[in-house]
Amino acid sequence: MAVYAVGDVQGCHAALQGLLEQVRFDPACDELWLVGDVVNRGPDSLEVLRFVRSLGSRATLVLGNHDLHLLAVAEGVRQLRGADTLRPVLDAPDGGELIAWLQHQPLLHTNLALGYCMVHAGIPPHWDLATATALAREAEKWLSTAGCAELVPNDAHELTELTPELTPPQRARVIVSYFTRMRVCTAGGRMDLVFKGPASKAPSGYLPWFAHVERKTREVRVLFGHWAALQGEAAAANVFALDTGCAWGNALTMMRLDDGRKFTQSCAGAGLTSGD
Repeated sequence: MAVYAVGDVQGCHAALQGLLEQVRFDPACDELWLVGDVVNRGPDSLEVLRFVRSLGSRATLVLGNHDLHLLAVAEGVRQLRGADTLRPVLDAPDGGELIAWLQHQPLLHTNLALGYCMVHAGIPPHWDLATATALAREAEKWLSTAGCAELVPNDAHELTELTPELTPPQRARVIVSYFTRMRVCTAGGRMDLVFKGPASKAPSGYLPWFAHVERKTREVRVLFGHWAALQGEAAAANVFALDTGCAWGNALTMMRLDDGRKFTQSCAGAGLTSGD
């Protein structure tokens, strides 16, 4: 049995299948972990969702910001944007079932036997794994029962850190932002949710979430995506960046957890558009 973790697929079904063929993935005994953003920008979000769901317990998915965007659109609390490629999911006869399944996926996955945890964007430096797990479960419960309405960012009043005065839905929104949108933050966990550039260009006072020297999960091996500008390289021990810009027409990357070997599949010429 082998366990593989793959970066942001973003609707690139052909690239995902190409990687699985490279490693001779056997769904009867192998496992596939996906770091989120399985939909949008690429051409085949519907096929990706159907395939991942068909794997049943052999697939483990954590939610990314594009996955949450799909849920919010389906719920009617957001509109489709110009570069979105989600209409086929919304119009599919099984679209409702796929969206209901997606809504119940976790924000964080940990397998202590393998020694890995997986998130879409990251874990803020002031949380240990126990805290991160508890907060992920809190936000997942909110999402599965209350939906996305309270989780959609309010541009007029963006919430960038978890503070005591927040209401339960505000807490859920901030927790979701940590797991699905964060790239850089302060040591105390205040996020800059606008920055999308390379790690070396982080705004003054902020560092990549994994670069803080007192980060409480530095002994944990963390798999994440979301930050294509890293080009698959995070300069920190026990941190594995898997988003290599499939949504920009670059490549999709997969890592075999048993030995850390990486595999790539080009997405060049797919006509994709960049996005958060």
